[in-house]
Amino acid sequence: MSRAIDVGALLDQGPWTAQQKRWTILAALAIIFDGFDIQILGFAIPSLIREWHVARAAFGPVLALGLAGMAVGSPLAGYIGDRFGRRTALIGCVSLFGLATIATSFVNGVAGLAVLRVLTGMGAGGALPNAAALSAEFAPLRRRHAAVLLTIVCVPLGGMVGGVIASQVLPVLGWRALYMIGGALPLAFAIVLWLALPESPRFLARRPEARQRLTGLLRQLGHDVDDGTIYEDRTKVVADSRAPIRTLFSPALARDTVGLWIAYFFCLASIYVMFGWLPTLLTSQGISLATATTGLAVYNLGGVCGVVLWTFLITTFGSRGPMLAGALGTAVSALLVLLIPFHASTPVFLLAAIGLDGLLANAVQTSMFALATHVYPTAVRSSGVAYASAIGRTGGVISSLFGAVLIQAGPVVFWWATAAAMIAVFAGLAWVRNHVGTADQREPAAVASS
Repeated sequence: MSRAIDVGALLDQGPWTAQQKRWTILAALAIIFDGFDIQILGFAIPSLIREWHVARAAFGPVLALGLAGMAVGSPLAGYIGDRFGRRTALIGCVSLFGLATIATSFVNGVAGLAVLRVLTGMGAGGALPNAAALSAEFAPLRRRHAAVLLTIVCVPLGGMVGGVIASQVLPVLGWRALYMIGGALPLAFAIVLWLALPESPRFLARRPEARQRLTGLLRQLGHDVDDGTIYEDRTKVVADSRAPIRTLFSPALARDTVGLWIAYFFCLASIYVMFGWLPTLLTSQGISLATATTGLAVYNLGGVCGVVLWTFLITTFGSRGPMLAGALGTAVSALLVLLIPFHASTPVFLLAAIGLDGLLANAVQTSMFALATHVYPTAVRSSGVAYASAIGRTGGVISSLFGAVLIQAGPVVFWWATAAAMIAVFAGLAWVRNHVGTADQREPAAVASS
């Protein structure tokens, strides 16, 4: 007789093999390019202001439209990921934002920039939830949170790499060359993903027609399965594939969904105002373009360090304490920036304070993706992460629209606004019930309302 195997349990209880780690690294590398292309306009705005002779306020709607594209792209790509595969959705999204970024290097005005920014945002917004879902589903349960965190850390890592590249390319070759580089690299990597990245085994387990593919994949991981094996997904989820949001607001998930959405909205509002406007804020204070660009790179470098630290803290203590402490710490660090005296020629202490703020803010943001993959089960994991991400992008849209206004009002208003947003993040995270614990936990269950 053919034996039945619960693929989720098989992977959750098995080792984290070298092959699984390689696949996780591939998904993570896609997010480095995502992080670069999300922030590339923030690097370029000071140059565009000088070349096109437009006011900085003109770029607020452009930044907002990019984030609106991300807000649309996240749930759309989440639906595609849950319906047709995380791999397919990820490769399509990386290709889209790569092509749109290359095309941007040829525009000559704000209108063309805005249109292409929407397309870039749709691709970048859709890549993140599918990469997070892949990382979560490649790893055993005890390593899932670390795998997701180390994938999402590639957003600030991409911004850090982008800042280094921008500081070298912008003064010499200009913003068009920066966009060309920022688009060509993800396009080339999309080919690598097509050749080397498999579909999630947990996703394939829900598709009877993919049994042979799944058998081959499990054999690559060292599992002894024969050709007649029947694969099951025993997660107790009844999801409405036509309306996954019903599942997200089912009795088992509604409270966590509300808390996550509040936290995502305000956290991404705080972070994306930095991504879009920090170099412009610094140049308005008399700091050189190269140093202002370095400021955003330092913010992202702090984020990379923060994610590594919070990965350890969450693995050791669970997510509630570290995430709540991180949200309050970010609010405090934003206000500390105002206490740092600086000279425009050598703003060392200011950059250090910005790095601390980036460390805490990005640690909280990336931890929220790990928390979302924990809260939502396999059947709606891509959609759950994508909807939360879309809500966060909506916060980013609003903060981007008002970024120029905050800068015009001065640094005090700018940093107080980011501090207030992080206090709201604290409230949302405190409302979430199903935080990551220190003990092994089963795949979460949810039942959609009929």
